[in-house]
Amino acid sequence: MATRVETDSLGEIQVPADAYWGAQTQRALHNFPLSGLRPDPLFVRAYVLQKRASARVNADLGLVEERIAQAVMAAATEILDGQLADQFVVDPFQAGAGTSHHMNVNEVLANRANEILGGARGTYDRVHPNNHVNFGQSTNDTFPTAMRLAILLSLGGFTRNLEDLVEAFRERGTAFADLATAGRTHLQDATPITLGQVFTGYADTLQRAGAALREAASPLTELGIGGTAVGTGVNRHPEAPERVCEILSRETGFPLRATETPVALHQSTQDFARFAGALKGVALEMTKVANDLRLMGSGPTSGIAEIVLPAVQPGSSIMPGKVNPVMAEVMNMVCYHVIGAETAVAFASQAGQFQLNVMMPVILHEILSSMHVFSNTLRVFGERCVTGITADADRARHYAERTVSLATVLNPVVGYARAAAIVKRAVGEGRSILEVAAEELGVPLEQIHTVLDPLRWTRPGVVDPKELGLPPE
Repeated sequence: MATRVETDSLGEIQVPADAYWGAQTQRALHNFPLSGLRPDPLFVRAYVLQKRASARVNADLGLVEERIAQAVMAAATEILDGQLADQFVVDPFQAGAGTSHHMNVNEVLANRANEILGGARGTYDRVHPNNHVNFGQSTNDTFPTAMRLAILLSLGGFTRNLEDLVEAFRERGTAFADLATAGRTHLQDATPITLGQVFTGYADTLQRAGAALREAASPLTELGIGGTAVGTGVNRHPEAPERVCEILSRETGFPLRATETPVALHQSTQDFARFAGALKGVALEMTKVANDLRLMGSGPTSGIAEIVLPAVQPGSSIMPGKVNPVMAEVMNMVCYHVIGAETAVAFASQAGQFQLNVMMPVILHEILSSMHVFSNTLRVFGERCVTGITADADRARHYAERTVSLATVLNPVVGYARAAAIVKRAVGEGRSILEVAAEELGVPLEQIHTVLDPLRWTRPGVVDPKELGLPPE
């Protein structure tokens, strides 16, 4: 491979001749060949948006020569348009605080800007990565600023996929509105509920979790850009933070603002920890829903089997005809991944010292990578599972009519103790609660069927003793 020689504060190093990165990026490639992963494209985009805005502001304030700023901005625009994507190469697991990735961005922008101005890669005689691209900036304020922007950029797609899944559950809830089944608490019989109420409940639960996630994202619109090294703003113009935020707000559509407490944003990563916690909250709710669907669809002959999950692939290499709830299973696995990522974020968030948390690269990686796989899974789970769920109406009705907790309806008429005795006998004799109640109360079975209609008791109400021809207890 042809190389060129570049020099940094540690001395000379060989860099691939055709690379747009420079010495510090090359050292990072040598030092951190760890995961085989590249930076998240949205994080690269966020960083380059920020660099382009800073170049514009620095030129407007007379801090960087206009022609140099224009070249940097032109290079940034090329990257934002999809060029040079293969030049961002630093492993997400890298030196603390993200200096390696930051310099990767600075070097690529500087080398491309040098070319635009007629220079050669690696010379930096016209545009320097530190002196020009990074003027008035530090890793310590630009990296967390890019983190915030990248998460906000990721949130839109995630939210849309979650909302589509919510609507899929809500549509199934409407389809199953009149299908009563047995409620279940403690994995035991409970009073009746409709499958429509169950699925609408899932929709409402996930909608609430999504609202909590969006609320947790709100603090991410406050940016610490301009804090430079430790939050004090050394080497930057007093007007730069507000001006940069104004440009970024216009370009992203987010209501961004420069923080009034940059020292706090430098030393604390609580906003990221809070967001990761809210993302985990969605995963906790989602994995519970997936577990429920697996149980409700268990069978087909030895389980509950009141719903049928779509058959999307054969389920066994040895048992012919077996079909497994694979979409719910993969949702569980992804949710565990998201939960584990939040744990990593929590440990990293408490690991800062003094004016900086150097664990920001892993915080970013865990949040963005888990958001990406979770978002995709929400989408395919809705498309390949939820929208195709059907109900076994006869089986659901069987459970609804045989749940012994239908006796709860009799409490106001016969009292708790007598109702409990009816339940005990029905369970002991393996008979329907309706049959035993008719015998115990001396009421015709048809009348009991009317009074204890399961669908009726999926709504609020109290039985009238006159319906059974009995005096109040």
